[in-house]
Amino acid sequence: QVQLVESGGGLVQAGGSLRLSCAASGRTFSSYAMGWFRQAPGKAREFVAAITWGGSSTYYADSVKGRFTISRDNAKNTVYLQMNSLKPEDTAVYYCAASDSYVTSWPEYEYWGQGTQVTVSS
Repeated sequence: QVQLVESGGGLVQAGGSLRLSCAASGRTFSSYAMGWFRQAPGKAREFVAAITWGGSSTYYADSVKGRFTISRDNAKNTVYLQMNSLKPEDTAVYYCAASDSYVTSWPEYEYWGQGTQVTVSS
């Protein structure tokens, strides 16, 4: 079992920045690839970014490429999502998730956090 707790969400103006954190506990954090997903009201869950077990490779959705950066600190059992140049369409609940595989499909992720709200005002 892995427990995930997100933090760092909030209200920000368009063009601003936020840094989300996801703290993990339980089984060995470095055994899992990590991903960030988001879900806006009335919309399907959407892949945002993923990072491999050691952090050497990352992958981003086209909608956030160049603006968001995923990183991890295995010594702190934490994964981060730095979000810059935020847009109103980035408004959603953001979730971190853990998977045995380095994938972008949300059903492949076994463990999920409770989510943190990000709201970007225009």
